Amino acid sequence: MFTKLKITLVVLAGIFSQFMTAQDAPNPVKYTAHNKGKFYIYWGGNRDSYSKSDIHFKGADYDFTINNVSAEDHPVGWHINYINPTMMTIPQTNFRLGYFINDHYNISIGVDHMKYIMVQTQTVNIDGTYPASYVGNQINNGQVNLTDETFLTFEHTDGLNYINSEISRVDDFSKYLGITNTDKIQINLTEGIGGGVLYPKTNAKVLGKERHDDFHVSGFGISAKAGINITFFKHYFIQGELKAGYINMPDIRTTALTNDTASQHFNFFQRIISFGGIFNL
Repeated sequence: MFTKLKITLVVLAGIFSQFMTAQDAPNPVKYTAHNKGKFYIYWGGNRDSYSKSDIHFKGADYDFTINNVSAEDHPVGWHINYINPTMMTIPQTNFRLGYFINDHYNISIGVDHMKYIMVQTQTVNIDGTYPASYVGNQINNGQVNLTDETFLTFEHTDGLNYINSEISRVDDFSKYLGITNTDKIQINLTEGIGGGVLYPKTNAKVLGKERHDDFHVSGFGISAKAGINITFFKHYFIQGELKAGYINMPDIRTTALTNDTASQHFNFFQRIISFGGIFNL
């Protein structure tokens, strides 16, 4: 009897010890507590604004600049083309793939597919040399009326492709909003800087010459951004960003003739909403 009682007490003591150890053990580390080694990918859309720019056109028989030219983007709104693989270049889109080198910093590559359309309903100053046949019609007193498209159309509509790399910082802001279980929902602040090349497909028609519309590496860009990331159930997120930058394109193809070129530089401002995932491989 004594032996059985002793065994029972030993077993109960072991159970009690395990229970107390479990009570004292810290909470398990949440998946969202650390980012190092994780990859992320996102896809989204943008709206764009551009500063006015001077656009210089040069060819065998012309060399002129139109000044303070306004341009706009070309949104399509919420559309099925954003997820249609055969139509994804029609909307203005953003794609990015990144990797966290530590818990706060990540590096990434991506494409900002913007659209840039010179506003036709404007009159701007012009200087330089151009065919005399346009004087008195489109051109008067040092100004050109761009409404008549026989003189000039100029668009980066497929598109103003900014292929860039970025380094970004991410900070968990959840605790300041009273969120304790970040594996269910996590609020992050992000900011970053980047740079890359411009690879536009420029749709241009200059002085009645045959339209040219082909991809061409035309220049470079730099940018900075800030945004909010909302991550759900560890792996899925919505991210809103504001991105501002500078674009310089000294070598834009305008016609089928290689010596016909244009150049311009301007500032841009993007508003971006994207959807993505974050995961360990």
